[in-house]
Amino acid sequence: MKLTRIDTLYRKKDKWLYELSNSITEPKELLKILNLENYPQYYTSKFNTLFPFRVPHSFVSRMKKNDPQDPLLLQVIINNREFLNSPKYVKDPIKEKKHIILPGLLHKYKDRVLLFVKTNCAIHCRYCFRKYFPYEKNQGSKINWIKSLEYIQKNKNLNEVIFSGGDPLIAKDHELLWLITSLSKINHIKRLRIHTRLPIVIPNRITSNLCEIFIQSSLKIIIVTHINHPQEINKNLSNSLLKLKESGVIMLNQSVLLKNINDDPIILAELSNLLCDNNILPYYLHILDTVKGTMHFSVSSKKAKSIMKSLIKMISGYLIPRLVQDTGSQNSKSIII
Repeated sequence: MKLTRIDTLYRKKDKWLYELSNSITEPKELLKILNLENYPQYYTSKFNTLFPFRVPHSFVSRMKKNDPQDPLLLQVIINNREFLNSPKYVKDPIKEKKHIILPGLLHKYKDRVLLFVKTNCAIHCRYCFRKYFPYEKNQGSKINWIKSLEYIQKNKNLNEVIFSGGDPLIAKDHELLWLITSLSKINHIKRLRIHTRLPIVIPNRITSNLCEIFIQSSLKIIIVTHINHPQEINKNLSNSLLKLKESGVIMLNQSVLLKNINDDPIILAELSNLLCDNNILPYYLHILDTVKGTMHFSVSSKKAKSIMKSLIKMISGYLIPRLVQDTGSQNSKSIII
């Protein structure tokens, strides 16, 4: 494809935005790239308007061709089984909606709030726990941000703000600068936690400008990445993670335990070691939230506990993530092991 002059300038200035805008949005295109066009279990006959397909080329480049069980492919490809219904799998299993106190602001825990900075993502993971979240009523807009900041200013019990979404790093650097600067002026806010998958799927998102924002901030900044499988970590990602380390941020990782993807202690041990090599400490390993259409990813609690018991014997204690489950019935996650 021939690039226009504007396209060329766009790519040089903000490579990550170019990559984001050129993501693959049709399953057939991905399956063709991977030589997997003849696998009928993958949903390609019509477009899924409820939770559309989206995956960046950078993430696709880490997938193995001719492998219908590739662990990265299985996380993103639409599968016929996600249209099967079960009464145990519902739209809001962790009951987030009841904790929304302002549009785009969720207050579930006493000392911290969760701000929906942006409501879209760079990649659509098929197991997403917010597939049915009412984003249309919780837009990441400056009007909503201002109202949220006023709420945060008035609530002295708060000491931490969590940026979530969607993916908060979908926000451009100048938007994040405004938000972080505004938060830093609130004396009782000490920490900012950013939950993101964007740098994993598009490593170029870690720009020099973004790193400088982190360096200059008076807040303690914690970035929680979302990496499920060691195959997701390549050289480009490692280089971006090094930039974050040099910016002084604390890096943690949370994974979701997924059937036929990472439900193996050997895979999880490799992941923990790779995370440590990249200055990230394993934080949480989530038992799958029972969201409608995700039961084919489910790993039983019994098997999860067995996996953890094996993992404990394989790696150092500080590399073992906490196995947790959020049922929505408590004001905290349940630590299983």
